[in-house]
Amino acid sequence: MSQLGLTAFENAAIWAVLGVAVLGLAYALFLRKQVLAEDTGTAKMQEVWGAIRDGADAYLRRQLRSIIPLIVILTIAMYFSVAIVPPTPEALERFHGLDNATVSLYIGLGRAIGFIMGSLFSLTVGQIGMRMAVQANVRVASAARYSFGDALRIAYRAGTITGMLTDGLGLLGGTLIFVVFGIAAPDALLGFGFGGTLLALFMRVGGGIFTKAADVGADLVGKVENDIPEDDPRNPAVVADLVGDNVGDCAGMAADIFESYEVTIVSGLILGVALFHITGHIEWLIYPLIVRGIGVLSSIIGTYFVKAGKEGTSEKAMSAIFSGFLTSAAISVVLFFIAAYFYLNVFAGNDPMPGGWWRTPLAVGVGVLLAILIDRMTEYFTGTHKSPVQEIKKAADTGPATLILQGIAVGYESSVWAVVTIAATIVGSIFIFGGLSADPVENVTFILYGVAMTGIGMLTLTGNNVAMDSFGPIADNAAGIGEMSWSETKTEETDRAQQIMADLDAVGNTTKAITKGVAIGSAVIAAVSLFGSFLVDVSRAQASLGIPLAERIANIGIRVDIPQVFVGMLIGGALPWLFSSFAVQAVSRASALIVQEARRQFRLGVLEGKVPPDYKQAVGIATTAAQKELVPLALLGVLTPILVGLLLKVEALGGFLAGIILSGQLLAVFMNNAGGAWDNAKKLIEDEPRDAAKGLGKGSERHKAAVVGDTVGDPMKDTAGPALNPMIKVVNLVSVIVAPIVVQYAELGIGGWVAVALLVAGLYWAIRTSKRPAEALTK
Repeated sequence: MSQLGLTAFENAAIWAVLGVAVLGLAYALFLRKQVLAEDTGTAKMQEVWGAIRDGADAYLRRQLRSIIPLIVILTIAMYFSVAIVPPTPEALERFHGLDNATVSLYIGLGRAIGFIMGSLFSLTVGQIGMRMAVQANVRVASAARYSFGDALRIAYRAGTITGMLTDGLGLLGGTLIFVVFGIAAPDALLGFGFGGTLLALFMRVGGGIFTKAADVGADLVGKVENDIPEDDPRNPAVVADLVGDNVGDCAGMAADIFESYEVTIVSGLILGVALFHITGHIEWLIYPLIVRGIGVLSSIIGTYFVKAGKEGTSEKAMSAIFSGFLTSAAISVVLFFIAAYFYLNVFAGNDPMPGGWWRTPLAVGVGVLLAILIDRMTEYFTGTHKSPVQEIKKAADTGPATLILQGIAVGYESSVWAVVTIAATIVGSIFIFGGLSADPVENVTFILYGVAMTGIGMLTLTGNNVAMDSFGPIADNAAGIGEMSWSETKTEETDRAQQIMADLDAVGNTTKAITKGVAIGSAVIAAVSLFGSFLVDVSRAQASLGIPLAERIANIGIRVDIPQVFVGMLIGGALPWLFSSFAVQAVSRASALIVQEARRQFRLGVLEGKVPPDYKQAVGIATTAAQKELVPLALLGVLTPILVGLLLKVEALGGFLAGIILSGQLLAVFMNNAGGAWDNAKKLIEDEPRDAAKGLGKGSERHKAAVVGDTVGDPMKDTAGPALNPMIKVVNLVSVIVAPIVVQYAELGIGGWVAVALLVAGLYWAIRTSKRPAEALTK
């Protein structure tokens, strides 16, 4: 960092941020010790828990073997993405005195190592987070026998472990790369962000397919065909369903938010470097790191405000969780402004920040507000006590068709208001940073930096967000363990415990939907920021080739009146739909196999108790099916932007990014909220007193209609919708990485056309593999 000329305060601040990252990791270890000290319940509960644990471990081992070969290939690609283009001015400045080839070698190695770091950190967050969720679920079930508050505390703090791992590793990796590479850090951080994003896509897709194949199969054969309760121990798919909650919502979501956490800092630092060259202020790079450190501390404090008494309800649990989130948010915003006042104002002396010190913390504060607004908006559209879900419940009176139509309507409306909220946030950045430069290009850079800071602010409370998400599958698994363990030994104590877990499960559905909403919103903000980074990097590459200023992309913009750009935008808008189609088809294929296996075991007499259910068969089927889909779906996001750039040129690639950001946002929110609303409508009907004469409760026609709606929504809210978040960012990061290459090799030549042919072949294979027909069960 010596080449940056940092002050003593700035050096101390960076080392303090590293210390906070270590503190976050230490706090995760502290919470782990607390959670593991809790009671694990009866021998029967531990037996069910052991089956879930074994299934989750087997899935993660198989997934690791599936993705390592692609990680090796892409690590090599990361190195050559730098080696075949001239080094950036920042890289030459960082390694002053070395020749271009040596500088490219160092930056290429930095990007490759960053890619490995991002991949490993994302994998670590997902795997350890999932394993802690598995450790917690039996302890929550045990605690629910005695206390609502204890069950809530254990579930939330177990989720916080994953949150602190996300915070700590994300902050540690990003800050270490900045310490080593200084002004050239964005070049290496692109690899770090891409590694985390790609692993998140793998874990999201694989986990989503596993969990929903098992869930849909278990519900169709169990609830609809045989009228047995959810989590009935006689259902051969029930353990696979419980395992799926962990590999999808814990491992997948943790990795997803981790990569969002990284991508926002990557885009912020790329734009910060641009502003550093414009204004000479290194504060554009240092302040985002300080913000991230503040967020970790605030999340730790907020953990202790999530508590309830011995008795409670779902409303009290939701209120407790939201109070913890608001506490962290309030602490964060206050500290943002205090840090900015001293660092950007008092310590600046006679060299103040352009436009005043207050603009940057205000943009970060707007990001925190955006997270709260999305939180409230998602709860409104998916919460059990709000009118949208109540209307869906009412629609069950007239059958599954009207219930599905009502859920679709809710999803459509929620997507519109989410886009309006994000648009208002970007407009806020225009008001905050607009007009700081008379040069229109520089002015856009200021505004886009504000958008990046909004994204950083939005994910400041990552610890809280991940805790809220992990809370959902922990509560769901706890309810499943209780149902399977106490089905034959019902007592007043177990009935009370099951009601507590049902309440926590309903809250968990809403918190999962909320965190998915935040993840989707952050994906869009990060994508807009990366779009700005794309413009900066393309203009820089064009400048290195001597292209006149008036002809660079930063000056002429992305013009949709140019046919190639419009074509790129159409392709970008279509890609999320193709990706979602293939993801849902994958769930359909896998769930068909689960249904066949469950029916086979029922024919053997599992329901009558003639033979015990073989849970491992369904787990194995879901695991194998999920792994087959990982690489084809990932290649859609990796290969398509490269092909668009090479064939239609860099301006069309910009249009492609604009299309995927808008289309992906609308589709992801629709699927997330419609699916969440259907799920909670089903739970409301299940909570009714069972009365066949009045058509109330489980087993009624209304309940069967709700199960059908929930089954339709499951792959939308837990597979395709969430997987769009990392997919959008994979596309954006690949575009930023490949853009200088596209500019450098505008004329393809023989080698370029060979590369295009290979890319087309890879894309054809991915599409054909994703469209293959469902397999028949061999036995």
